[in-house]
Amino acid sequence: MMATDRLSIRLTEPLRSGLDAMVEATGRTESDIAREAIEDYLRRHAKLPTCFDLAEQAGMIGCVASGQRDLSTNPRHMEGFGK
Repeated sequence: MMATDRLSIRLTEPLRSGLDAMVEATGRTESDIAREAIEDYLRRHAKLPTCFDLAEQAGMIGCVASGQRDLSTNPRHMEGFGK
């Protein structure tokens, strides 16, 4: 059996009532239900998209065909920068 840590949380009355109803209906413990809910939440939110991911999904990455291709590597583009 895995070692476990204790976690205390505060519940609103509707959450408390829902948890109590789930315990009664399933015969499972509060801990089992809470653990499963947290595992499900972590699984669904494990990899949130980055700003780059969202911009790429929106079609914003690579959408300018006529731009300069060497802006980050050609020192000529940095002449006078910061003056």
